[in-house]
Amino acid sequence: MIIERAYAHVASYDEEAWPWSVPCVRGLLADGIRFTAPVTFVVGENGSGKSTLVEALAEGFGLDSYGGSHDWRYASSRPKSVLGERIRFDAAARGRRMLGSWSARKGFFLRAETAMDALDREGFAPNSVSHGEGFLAAFRGKFHQPGLYVLDEPEAALSFGSCLELLGHLDQLVKQGGQVVCATHSPLLTALPGADIIEVGDHGMRRVAWQELALVDHWRRYLAEPQAYLRHILD
Repeated sequence: MIIERAYAHVASYDEEAWPWSVPCVRGLLADGIRFTAPVTFVVGENGSGKSTLVEALAEGFGLDSYGGSHDWRYASSRPKSVLGERIRFDAAARGRRMLGSWSARKGFFLRAETAMDALDREGFAPNSVSHGEGFLAAFRGKFHQPGLYVLDEPEAALSFGSCLELLGHLDQLVKQGGQVVCATHSPLLTALPGADIIEVGDHGMRRVAWQELALVDHWRRYLAEPQAYLRHILD
């Protein structure tokens, strides 16, 4: 573990203005987020704030919001978000040196929509391979040392088999001292043994067991009887 808790302090804010209007962001301001496992998955519907949350965590750690490793300090012209610049961390024992020294920090931020440009900057030549292979090249080449690894919907470019390979990389990474925070819609990824799952939505944030996730329930029912869902969409 690198970080045990993330939090942010804002003296005052307008609850009608983004990002303060997002329930999980207000939950972060009120209580912070405690990390109890080396891998934490953040799940929720589109618009629930999971990407806003993980991007702010990446920025707070010093990772470029555009994506890439800690070696690339804000290579993009994007400024930090109003939430990202306020994020602070309580370090786990293993992470004290890393959080105490900018040069000691290691990690990677992978976000689906900017991944190809970020991977090209990192020297992976993603245009010479498929989108998914570009993602896997980053996992193979960059996810192998202690640090904070933040992923935003990595399954977007991955097949079923590639998602399984990613799980193998994450398992090896945490055994080597890494920590992962991943926003996802994938019931496959969230099934990783020992992972913590935080579900975000109108309720704010809550920890949920894999078998109790709404996305797992929906996939089970859809695969068992697709027409029960499709008749409401296609009629």
